[in-house]
Amino acid sequence: MHGEYKVPGGKLVVVDLDVRGGALRDVRVAGDFFLEPDEAILAIDAALEGAPATTDTVGLAARIDAALPESTVMLGLTSEGVAVAVRRALAHATEWSDYDWQLIHDAPQSPALHMALDEVITAEVAAGRRPPTLRVWEWDSPAVIIGSFQSLRNEVDPAGVDRHGVTVVRRVSGGGAMFAEPSSTITYSLAVPHSLVSGLSFADSYAYLDDWVLEALGDMGIKAWYQPLNDIATEVGKIAGAAQKRVVGPDGGPGAVLHHVTMSYDIDADKMLDVLRIGKEKMSDKGTKSAKKRVDPLRRQTGLPRQAVIERMIESFRNRHGLTQGEVTPQELARAEELVRTKFGTAEWTARVP
Repeated sequence: MHGEYKVPGGKLVVVDLDVRGGALRDVRVAGDFFLEPDEAILAIDAALEGAPATTDTVGLAARIDAALPESTVMLGLTSEGVAVAVRRALAHATEWSDYDWQLIHDAPQSPALHMALDEVITAEVAAGRRPPTLRVWEWDSPAVIIGSFQSLRNEVDPAGVDRHGVTVVRRVSGGGAMFAEPSSTITYSLAVPHSLVSGLSFADSYAYLDDWVLEALGDMGIKAWYQPLNDIATEVGKIAGAAQKRVVGPDGGPGAVLHHVTMSYDIDADKMLDVLRIGKEKMSDKGTKSAKKRVDPLRRQTGLPRQAVIERMIESFRNRHGLTQGEVTPQELARAEELVRTKFGTAEWTARVP
């Protein structure tokens, strides 16, 4: 069995192993990490050898920590990262390179249609009718996108929404409310087979699916990192938030994962505060007194036009994982438009949590 895992902000860990009699056997850990002293790698292998195959990530990491020499120094590597690679090997997880990735980057569309397309495309990936897909959104109007379980009245100020001509929609994933304007926001979705995140905890899958964009930002000179549970941050503030939804396959199997991210390019903080009800508790949780301080536009950090940032992100993804141009099929668009009519464009769905 073979498992790979790139430690967030670190290096690639590769594990090859067998399972005999319910235990790990012939374990070999490798990768492009840095580890001192040399014998520490043998200690890691020995710590995993004979471990019950049912041992979870925490248990495997504890075995590694207990076996390492006191003088061990890990760079780009963690005991948890090794444990995750083991669990991915046992789960027969797939890798980014196992797929032919497709890009969808269409003309601006309505907020409700974006919500519907996320659901339709992810369902198509879950059914095996569509390859894993990166979809970059373009907005035709400003919007507030609330999480699946958020209260509409608690999150949105109706007067502010009316004043600024903002459309309110509810997405299928959890998480918090996002404010988006066509020229000031970069939003993308990944619809991937569940096997890509097999062996990862729900929290770890966020970091794993965000890693490519951290590298893309690094290519543009921005030092960014994943901040649990679902934020992308820099030294001067948060620049993005992610959300996920798991979709079962048509046969009730694992299916697919929808992972979407909204990034701040040039957010109007005053307008955002006028349409969102951002409570004191949330500001306290983020360690700041002002919502303005939480918005760190990519425009200021890159000095690039929005479209140039998007193009560089797409090229970074293409260079790392391969990416061919695709499109929403007529059947997918028809299904999405039907979902706008029956679900995402209705007051019942938007206010399902009043």
